Amino acid sequence: MNEKIENRLNHRDIKPTAMRILVLQYLMEQDHTISLQSIENAFESADKSTLYRTLKTFEKNKLVHTIDDGTKQLKYALCLESCECETIDQHYHFHCTNCQNTFCLTNQNIPQIELPKNFKMQQANMVIKGLCENCNR
Repeated sequence: MNEKIENRLNHRDIKPTAMRILVLQYLMEQDHTISLQSIENAFESADKSTLYRTLKTFEKNKLVHTIDDGTKQLKYALCLESCECETIDQHYHFHCTNCQNTFCLTNQNIPQIELPKNFKMQQANMVIKGLCENCNR
């Protein structure tokens, strides 16, 4: 498992450190997006600034992307290995109003829109709200 994680870090030009390996492994185990606070809770003995810098390094190198799901807490999700975090890679997210989890809908890309002349899109944020599969039972 560590070799796969190290390869994924190396693929994004991120030096594998013990903390980066642990955080990436934790993110890979999740089925929904994760807040910084959730990561801090999972790694209680880790330095909070180290965890924050780790996530920012992951984001800068396109290993994770951030989601503003309207909960006032930025969420993090792993990018697909083929993702380059370009506008064409942007996808919808689903926020469950019951359990408060947010999920990437990576098979649903946000359609390209024609912007006015001299406008440049940097990010599109599309969040669908409702009940997830577990809460809808």
